[in-house]
Amino acid sequence: VQLQASGGGLAQAGGSLRLSCAASGRTFSSYVMAWFRQAPGKEREFVAAIRWTSGYYAESVKGRFTISRDNAKNTVYLQMNSLKPEDTAVYYCAADMTYTQSPGTYDIWGQGTLVTVSS
Repeated sequence: VQLQASGGGLAQAGGSLRLSCAASGRTFSSYVMAWFRQAPGKEREFVAAIRWTSGYYAESVKGRFTISRDNAKNTVYLQMNSLKPEDTAVYYCAADMTYTQSPGTYDIWGQGTLVTVSS
């Protein structure tokens, strides 16, 4: 599986953005798909993951972000609403066969997409 993330950009606080991560490969539906983010000077942190149809979220984004997947399109999405300046980071999609919140356990990564939220 190879991953290609897109959809980052500039948003105002309170605004919305939707990230997409397109995957190649015929076994996409079997993978846990996750989003992580890394702000300047900080470690990469878990944002959200989806296993089959179940979504999992970091406390910092719960209620504001929604992860979803379209297996027919081999794509996972991250809908980000009520954005805050502290959401500013490079966002990465990742795939693995097992759900965890640790970035070190994910074997497959896409390139990052930058999200900047202005106050």
